[in-house]
Amino acid sequence: MTTAQDARLTELRELAEQAGRELEDASALEILTWAADTFGKTFCVTSSMEDAVVAHLASRAMPGVDVVFLDTGYHFEETIGTRDAVEAVMDVNVITLTPRQTVAEQDAQYGPKLHDRDPDLCCALRKVRPLEEGLAGYEAWATGLRRDESPTRASTPVVGWDEKRRKVKVSPIARWTQEDVEAYVAEHGVLTNPLLMDGYTSVGCAPCTRRVAEGEDARAGRWAGRAKTECGLHG
Repeated sequence: MTTAQDARLTELRELAEQAGRELEDASALEILTWAADTFGKTFCVTSSMEDAVVAHLASRAMPGVDVVFLDTGYHFEETIGTRDAVEAVMDVNVITLTPRQTVAEQDAQYGPKLHDRDPDLCCALRKVRPLEEGLAGYEAWATGLRRDESPTRASTPVVGWDEKRRKVKVSPIARWTQEDVEAYVAEHGVLTNPLLMDGYTSVGCAPCTRRVAEGEDARAGRWAGRAKTECGLHG
């Protein structure tokens, strides 16, 4: 790595830490406007297409913003449909990333249903690696992480430094509650995944996601029965 690259990474890290402090009490739209103004086309939004809240917010701050979606090959039809609808009706540029291997190719190398036998490896191959490759041209990315979703996300900064990817990570709705999300969806008519109306409270890959019973944690339906709580994108 060149000295200039080292200097830029140091600058980005310091910028992220400063912004995290200064924007802690800012609105989601203000945070995204800061990101758009600061990074321009080197800023993108990632979306699992559980809902399009952050994509919608970002489109207000930066019309035509890149929205990066990971097509793992294991998504529900409803999730792919949500992606297509977002692309059709919102002022965003949807970019779909795919793993290096198709599901069939992965099955041939590792055996069928890797997600049941080694979910961490499956997530690494079908989520983590494609995202790292897909974000290569960006300096900053936005996520829909919220502090109230799980204990592992409770300290999520609104702007922080992603050491693994060496990028600025923006979480504009980190301080929001589920009620805040629902209120925004209702006010702006934002697209949401139909599965959210069918007992799912967190939507991932079909083989590793189930409906959630009343009183369960919102992410209880992800990798149910396992100690795994995150796919690795944010850990």
